[in-house]
Formats: sequence, C-alpha cells, structure tokens
Amino acid sequence: MPLKLEMKMGDRIIINGAVIEVATPHAKLIVHNQASILRGKEIIAEEHAITPATRIYFSLQSAYLFPSHRDDYIQQFWEFIDQYEKACPSAKDIIDDVRAAVEAGELYKALKSAQQLVLHQQSILREFEEQLEHFTELDEDEEDDDSDSDTITTITPDDDVAAN
Repeated sequence: MPLKLEMKMGDRIIINGAVIEVATPHAKLIVHNQASILRGKEIIAEEHAITPATRIYFSLQSAYLFPSHRDDYIQQFWEFIDQYEKACPSAKDIIDDVRAAVEAGELYKALKSAQQLVLHQQSILREFEEQLEHFTELDEDEEDDDSDSDTITTITPDDDVAAN
C-alpha cells in the first residue's frame, strides 16, 4: 500500500538520504515502494546532536538513512547507548526498547523509541536545573543572613597576651 504524504510550503522530508523541501503552498507525495523516510520534525542535524541522547538518535537516524554506512553508525550507536545506560540507569526501560528494535533490524521503530530517550533526558536535565536553582536560592539566602548578623570578635590566645 502506498504511503501518502501531504506537506506545506517549507516542510522538509528526507527520502533515502535525499533532502526534499516543499517550494509551493501545498504538495502531495505518494511513495509506492519501500523507502527510508523521515519528516522534518523527526530529523536532527548533526550540529544539534550535542547531548548523549541526541547522539544516540543521530547515529540511528544516519544508519536508517544511509545503508551503505549503516555498520559504522550502528557501532557508534552501541557505544553511545552503553555510555548512556551507565550514566542514566533510570532510562533502562527505554534503552531496552531501543536496543531490541536495533537488534531486530527495525531502525525506524528504534528511532521512535530513541525520541522517548531524548524526552527522558530533557526531563532529567529540567529536574536538575530546578534543583540547582533551589540550591542557588538557598545559598543566596544564607549569604543574606550572614550579612545581617552582628559582628562577633574572636579573641585568640595571642590577643589575650597582648592585652596584659
């Protein structure tokens, strides 16, 4: 059954590694045979693959779109996913889903699961940022409390001797 795609001006799609951009107000595409296809919202540019989860996604995306280099990208994927699992064990269920899809040769399914990994990472980073803001506020409050307190003079044994 053919895949029907409706697109608007400016939308991008990658079909078998070729980037296609719609230059008219509306376009309809019908793909009649097996093809590797990613829509604009599913694509991450290499320069934007800067976090561990986005590197995983980019390596899978590249393996999916460029079969002639698939083995190289899959090797990168395994390295990235192993590192990520060690750093973020809370993502184990998602990682297991991604791994299973890759092992089954279902790269598009692996990409969908990897999107969940990116969302999980964003959640973790957001939580970390909130905690950091909280600690920063506490630290600022302590500094304010210290500046409001009376000055306490400490007398050392040397000061006591000098006074005699």
